Amino acid sequence: ASGPSDGGDGMMRILEFDALTPQEFLNRDIQAEEDVSAAVDEILAEVRRNGDAALREYTKRFNGVELDNLRVTQEEFDAARKTVDSCFLETLKEAAENIWRFHERQKHNDFILTDRPGMVMGQRWTAIEKVGVCVPRCPEAFPSTILMNAIPAKIAGVETIVLVTPPGPDGSVSSEALMAAELAGVTDVFKLGGAQAVAALAYGTETVPRTDKIVGPGGVFVATAKRKVFGQVDIDMIAGPSEILVLADGKTNPVWAAADLLSQAEHDVLSSAVLVTDSRELAEAVQAEIERQLADLPRRDVARKAIEDNGKIIVTDSLEKAVETVNRIAPEHLELCVDDPFALLPRIKNAGSIFLGRSTPEALGDYFAGPNHTLPTSGTARFSSPLGVDDFMKRSSFLCCDQSALNASAERIADFARREGLEGHARSALSRLES
Repeated sequence: ASGPSDGGDGMMRILEFDALTPQEFLNRDIQAEEDVSAAVDEILAEVRRNGDAALREYTKRFNGVELDNLRVTQEEFDAARKTVDSCFLETLKEAAENIWRFHERQKHNDFILTDRPGMVMGQRWTAIEKVGVCVPRCPEAFPSTILMNAIPAKIAGVETIVLVTPPGPDGSVSSEALMAAELAGVTDVFKLGGAQAVAALAYGTETVPRTDKIVGPGGVFVATAKRKVFGQVDIDMIAGPSEILVLADGKTNPVWAAADLLSQAEHDVLSSAVLVTDSRELAEAVQAEIERQLADLPRRDVARKAIEDNGKIIVTDSLEKAVETVNRIAPEHLELCVDDPFALLPRIKNAGSIFLGRSTPEALGDYFAGPNHTLPTSGTARFSSPLGVDDFMKRSSFLCCDQSALNASAERIADFARREGLEGHARSALSRLES
C-alpha cells in the first residue's frame, strides 16, 4: 500500500524494482504537438521567403524587442569587456582552457594504406566549414553552453561559427555570454532565438550566413525546427528535457544526493530526476531531504513540478540490479555514488556523461571540468554520444590504383557488377584493361 514514504502528498515516489511496470522504464517521446509543428512550418517558410524582415518581425513578436541590427556589433563586445566581472572572466578563461584540453584529445589522425602493390588508399578528416550554435536565454544566454558548443568546433577547424541567442528586453546579449563567445572563437553573434533562428541558420538571410550544421539546445520550437531542417543541414541531436540518475549505496550522504537531483529538476518542469539505490533507508532519507531543500530553492515551483511528475526513487536489492536499471533508462547524466565507482564503470553501457564518486557532482561537468555538457537525452544514450570534435568534422576516403593493379582486379569487379545486374559498372572496369 502506498503511504507518504511512497510518494504521497506530492513527495518524490519510492518504487520497488521488482514491482516496476515496463512503462516505468519507457523514455519520453519528444515529438512536438501538432500545433507546435504547424507553427514551426509557418516560421520556417516565412524566414525562407522574407529573410531579415521576417526575423525582425518574429523578434518583435516573441521577444518584445524591435531591432534595426540583428548582429552584435564590435562596440557591444567592447562594452561587454569593460563591464563583465573580472573574477568571472577568469573563471570563464579557466573553464575554456579545461574544455579545450579535454576536447583536443578527441582529434583523429588521417591514415594511408600502401600494403597492396599498385594501390594507395586512405582516409582524411576535414572540418565542416560553417556551424550555427543555438543558445537559449533563461533568463540570460548560458556562457557555459557557448563554450561547450563552440570550442570543439574551433578545435575541429571550423572557419565560421555563428552564435544565435535571444535578446533581452533591452535588446542586448549579456556581457558574460559575449565574453564566452569571444573566448571560444565565435565569428558572429546574432540576437535571434526560437524556430526563426534555426531557419536563419539553415537557409541564410541577408545578414545571417547559411550554415552547414546546427548545434545547441533549446525548447520545443527549436527542437522541432532542427528536426524539420535536418537534411538541408546537419544537426547535433534532438535534445529533450534535462535528466539525472543518481546511483547510490547506503553510505551516500542524502543531502548531497537530494541536491544533485534538484540541480536538474530546477531546469524545467519536464526534467527527470531519478535515484536508484539498494538502501531503503537512503531512499527515505533522500525523499525527506528533497522536501527540506525545496522549501528555499529559488526555482522551487519548477523543481516541485518536475519531481512530482517525472521524479522517482527506485529501490533494488543489489547494485547489480541498480546497474541494470541505469542501462535500461540510459540517462543523460549518471552519478555513481558508491565506494568503488570505477568497478561499476565497465558495466555501464548506456549513459551520456558519467560522474564517478560521491565528491563529483554533475554541476562540475556542467560548467568547469572539461567534458562536454551537450548530451543525449530521452534514452538516446543507447545509440548516441556527447557533443565532441567529431561532430564538427567529416571523413573522406580516397583511392589510387595503377594500371597493373587494375588489370589484376578488373575481371572480378566486372563479375561482381554483373551479378548485381549493372553491366555499365562492369564495362567501366573492363574498358581500362590492357593486354
